[in-house]
Amino acid sequence: MMNWNIFQEMETLRREMDAIFGGLTREQDEQTAFMPGIGTRRFPRLNLNADSDNFYLTALLPGVESKTLEINLTGNTLALSGERIADPIEGAHWQRQERGQGKFMRAIELPLDVATDKISAEYADGVLCVTLPKAEAVKPKRIAIKAAK
Repeated sequence: MMNWNIFQEMETLRREMDAIFGGLTREQDEQTAFMPGIGTRRFPRLNLNADSDNFYLTALLPGVESKTLEINLTGNTLALSGERIADPIEGAHWQRQERGQGKFMRAIELPLDVATDKISAEYADGVLCVTLPKAEAVKPKRIAIKAAK
């Protein structure tokens, strides 16, 4: 008997729909990424790494000023929000606009609890680096083994 996996079927359907509509979905996502309250496109792009003590989140935020950034942690959900402000040129008209502008928000679920009082963040050259120390309760503990006599 063959197992049926609904999630695999849904993923196949999504890929087929992406192939049918091609470039349409990409353009729509880029236009709505910076519209207040929508943020359907995954901006900013994130990486989340971990070692035994910390999670390391890196976000690409080119053209975003640090004063517009805000990071919040609620439970295990880290929310990053901010705004990319356009540089208007007086008297100029858009010939092409591919870089989004406006407000954005991105939330990511962390797999384990973190020590909220020890979180740190640095922002330089359009890259945000957040260090999230794991809570002591979730860190691996080495257990000593006593040899039987």
